[in-house]
Amino acid sequence: MIPRANRRWEVDSAAGLLVAAMSIIPIGCGSQPDPIAEAAHAAATSSAPMDEPAATSQPASAFRPPDPPGARDRIEDRNRMVETQIARPRDGRKPVKNAKVLEAMRKVPRHVFVTNDYQSRAYGDSPLPIGHGQTISQPYIVALMTEALQLTPEMKVLEIGTGSGYQAAVLAHLTPHVYTIEIVRPLGESARRVFLEQGYDNIHCRIGDGYKGWPEEAPFDVIIVTCAAEDIPGPLWEQLKPGGRIVIPTGSAWGAQNLVVVTKTPDGKRRTKHITGVRFVPMTRE
Repeated sequence: MIPRANRRWEVDSAAGLLVAAMSIIPIGCGSQPDPIAEAAHAAATSSAPMDEPAATSQPASAFRPPDPPGARDRIEDRNRMVETQIARPRDGRKPVKNAKVLEAMRKVPRHVFVTNDYQSRAYGDSPLPIGHGQTISQPYIVALMTEALQLTPEMKVLEIGTGSGYQAAVLAHLTPHVYTIEIVRPLGESARRVFLEQGYDNIHCRIGDGYKGWPEEAPFDVIIVTCAAEDIPGPLWEQLKPGGRIVIPTGSAWGAQNLVVVTKTPDGKRRTKHITGVRFVPMTRE
């Protein structure tokens, strides 16, 4: 259980969208499960210019997960991260069980997405600053949200908020069809350089307002959003395939929020599944 006195807010990267962070000793990600929100839930039981031409994704049958050169370093750190923070997490968190997600978390070299000043903490249980007032998210919440997407190689995924590029890299180990949007140009450009250096040629980037989505590449099988909204943004819902799902925190700006998976039924209706209580700062626009 996280004491109320230990909470604080940070800015996380999400295409210019703010995400809260809370302390868990050390400080955890803003998408850290919140016990107050959990209790409340239990009681209630025109797009921005594209910076790179859209590439044609390789067929799912030919897909092989990337083999980033950075994965050859700090293997023990990643294994420890997965075992102690994700697969068998402490503090009463829900463990992540999907074997392919766990393998992606072991494979992606988080340290190459972290600035030099924070290399010693690259595999710690917390978000870290990446410049421009933004952070790289906590490994646990990256894994939890990735598992909720239920990605398979033939699926096309849209990420709202490239940030350091870490989440997109994890997604790239599960499907060759990854599209990601970042509103802060220096971050988007930096992430693109890291993708190139690490051989993530199945990630397509753009700079722009994530609220608008990526209509030229729609529809998407799944969408992942990393900021709180009262409701799913209309453009994102429109760009989601029937039968697709969106993982997003919903709720009031500063009150109880729920991390949910919302499935789009064939007739366009919503089927919502609660994952956990969270606290995120609200979605903002360009």
